Amino acid sequence: MSRSIVRQSKFRHVFGQAAKAEQSYDDIRVSKVTWDSSFCAVNPKFLAVIVESSGGGAFLVLPLSKVGRVDKNYPLVIGHSGPVLDIDWCPHNDNILASGSEDTTAMVWQIPDHTPCRPISEPIVVLEGHSKRVGIVKWHPTARNILLTAGSDNLIIIWNVGTGEPLISMDDHPDLIYNVSWNYNGSLFCTTCKDRRLRVCDPRKREVVAERMSPHEGIRPMRAIFTREGNIFTTGFTRMSQRELGLWDPTNFEEPIALLELDTSNGVLLPYYDPDTSMVYLCGKGDSSIRYFEITEEPPYVHYLNTFSSKEPQRGMGFMPKRGMDVSKCEIARLFKLHERKCEPIIMTVPRKSDLFQDDLYPDTAGPDPALEPEEWLDGRDEDPILISLRDGYVPPKSRELKVAKKNVLDSRPAPRRSLSSVDGSSLPPQLLEKLVEEIQSLKATVLSQEKRICDLENKLSKYTNGTV
Repeated sequence: MSRSIVRQSKFRHVFGQAAKAEQSYDDIRVSKVTWDSSFCAVNPKFLAVIVESSGGGAFLVLPLSKVGRVDKNYPLVIGHSGPVLDIDWCPHNDNILASGSEDTTAMVWQIPDHTPCRPISEPIVVLEGHSKRVGIVKWHPTARNILLTAGSDNLIIIWNVGTGEPLISMDDHPDLIYNVSWNYNGSLFCTTCKDRRLRVCDPRKREVVAERMSPHEGIRPMRAIFTREGNIFTTGFTRMSQRELGLWDPTNFEEPIALLELDTSNGVLLPYYDPDTSMVYLCGKGDSSIRYFEITEEPPYVHYLNTFSSKEPQRGMGFMPKRGMDVSKCEIARLFKLHERKCEPIIMTVPRKSDLFQDDLYPDTAGPDPALEPEEWLDGRDEDPILISLRDGYVPPKSRELKVAKKNVLDSRPAPRRSLSSVDGSSLPPQLLEKLVEEIQSLKATVLSQEKRICDLENKLSKYTNGTV
């Protein structure tokens, strides 16, 4: 590796530091389900972790400020009847989260800003279309309310969450789908599959536009993500079970741009990519280290920067969007490492002497506003994310409700049972409302008559005890 190229990089001296013990989230029973998911999702408001639970699947959602020990009775999100396998925060609404489960459904949840008093059990919308477990949920990066789900039925479905309807269904994969990644503007996505092929799919044409057989020769699971420039970064295994990373041009899959062997280990490498700095962080399940690399246009294209090491192995990892960074401390990435019983933030920092805002470290980044409506994206329009400046820091907006249109799949399903205290009277049919009012009036009359009878009996009893009768 040429030292001169690395020396020119402003990210050469990036270092990782674990948060202090009091800034961690303790006593979280992280899920033990055997699925190569990150088990954690984070945004500038909340931390969500898939946890162990009896009688179905559950995940925990905490405000980022609620550090320290988590009460064992803290309310969970408990709508799924099978273990939760994947969760993902909506990039356009920090209070909306999607989950996929072994119960073959995906659900979309509205998380309140305040701490709930009881478990959240009613999703905004239930997405039913898979015949086997849903292991992947991924929001579209630029279009409002577009969600991709992939299941063990080898089916990819793209939904409009605003109506609860499937828009696109693709069955091009003959085997289990390992992961899915949208490109920067959401016009394409890439997938890795158990048949050892890397595919690039155009969802609106419903076709695979490029594919590569065995980008890594090993049979163990691969991962692939799109870079901002449109290349594909992959992690996998060699034939000798060494872990390996690669960089590919999807317009020319014959030869890799770069291919680099790392080490010998069993854990699947989960890549987390920052499009603003072109840095990628590799976190292996069961590893106790995080390696980070910089992707550039000069050879050798993928530059090793450094490794953050700790003593405890990681069960999963969450990656904070750039909107959640503390720009006053030159923080360029924050990862949330899952241990067996806690979640520990790890902060990546570029050492700088000045306290002023560093323009070169913080170019404008993707903001919370969608660039497209679902109908525009479906009609073939593509737009890059709407960018915002982090010069004055980012303040998350208040909770915005996700409105689901009436032509909703939930209309054809029996309404979930709810307590009367949570029912909004304006949403009830007039006939039912009249019947309820009549029953309440009848009950009031019964209560009054019983009260009168009790008073009479008490008076008679007092006369007997006083000897007046």
